[in-house]
Amino acid sequence: MFATFRTRRVPPPVCARPARATTFMPMTRLPSVIALTVALAFALSQSVAAEDLLQVYREALQHDPAIAAARANWEATQERIPQARAGLLPNVSLSASTNANYFGTNVDTDPRVTVNRGFALGGLTVSASQPLYRYANQVAYSQAVQQVEQADFTLASARQDLILRVATAYFDVLLAQFTVEVTESQKAAVSEQLAQAKRNFEVGVATITDTNEAQAKYDSIVAQEINARNDLENKRTALRAIIGRFPQDLKRLGPGFEPTLPSPNSLDAWVDRALTDNLNVRIARYNADIATLEIERQRAGRLPTLDLVASANAQAGSGSVNTSAFNDQRQAAIGLALTVPLYQGGLIDSRVREAVALQENARQNLEVARRNALFSAQTGFSGVNSAAASVKAFEQALVSAQTAYESNKTGQEVGVRTNLDVLNTQQNVFQTRRDLAQAYFNYLLGILRLKAAVGSLDEQDVEDINRRLRG
Repeated sequence: MFATFRTRRVPPPVCARPARATTFMPMTRLPSVIALTVALAFALSQSVAAEDLLQVYREALQHDPAIAAARANWEATQERIPQARAGLLPNVSLSASTNANYFGTNVDTDPRVTVNRGFALGGLTVSASQPLYRYANQVAYSQAVQQVEQADFTLASARQDLILRVATAYFDVLLAQFTVEVTESQKAAVSEQLAQAKRNFEVGVATITDTNEAQAKYDSIVAQEINARNDLENKRTALRAIIGRFPQDLKRLGPGFEPTLPSPNSLDAWVDRALTDNLNVRIARYNADIATLEIERQRAGRLPTLDLVASANAQAGSGSVNTSAFNDQRQAAIGLALTVPLYQGGLIDSRVREAVALQENARQNLEVARRNALFSAQTGFSGVNSAAASVKAFEQALVSAQTAYESNKTGQEVGVRTNLDVLNTQQNVFQTRRDLAQAYFNYLLGILRLKAAVGSLDEQDVEDINRRLRG
């Protein structure tokens, strides 16, 4: 008659999801010169105390207030089952009382009669009831089971969100650091060009125009450096908001990194998984099921209830109004209590209509979650493919930009290119390096977002990316 009871549960370490099936296919290896360029761009000098992505994530698990709130909410939801179970279990109560009494009276007769009597009275009552048929309570227990199962996915969703927030903040800091370093390198190179232009002007082999152009470039880069350093502090502050402290030096992306394409490389496959396994879809589906049970629970308010009731009572006293002799008495009863609701002023009908409206609300929210999941899968899939193609394109663009710079530098030496031409191609090299770094980080974040769209993102994915980092 009653549903199976559950014991207390502990927070799930990872989200409940199908077995991991996501793999990636390697792209064609790029020339060694590109690998060397990427290594020089990312493998910059770091202290031995550099932190990696996995360390930052695990610290965020301990200190991020959003995940702490989600964990507390999970723990609170676990109490729904014991609370609902109480409506199916016996209810036992005990009551006791004791009184000191005084009775006095005067009877105006001849002779006059006076009675003064003090006595004590005490009683003890034990009563118990066992629900035999309370359908609303059984439905409430089923709702509690659904809510506890839903809480697992809610906590898993919060963990996925934390992974994305940590990874985004981590790579934002790395990109901001790289931008500062690129700007510093660009400033040093332009400063050298400026000094050379001044020397050439002094000896009469160049015009003042070359000097002015180099000075303008230098001043512009100084302004860019100020903005880049300010952006770096902002990105470090954003990471601090997650882990509760300013980060130390962070490990960079190591050499030999090759973007890979999702497998299966089919949008339909990822969309199908998202529509069934996306965590927000699962949470919304539980909400719809709970709302359906709520209609049933409210309709149960029209049904009769049947309880098994029992009571035992004992009273004792050192006297009474009529006598001073000690007395006691005992009484016990057991039986059935039937309650049939007849009319409650339309309350039940109103609650049923409310539950039906809330069920429709839950259904529409489920549809919203499904459409959002579909959108996330589409953008995540295209984002990974686009980022992988961008990485390959920017790596080739960097080779071309470096070649153009060397050619213009040689052309300047033989007098067929101006100082401005050299500065422009040099700036293009630095800008392409930064764009390449941005493409790498976009690719890594795209992988995480795609897995989050299908509900499979967990700490193992953080470890996979973490193995690509170098101190």
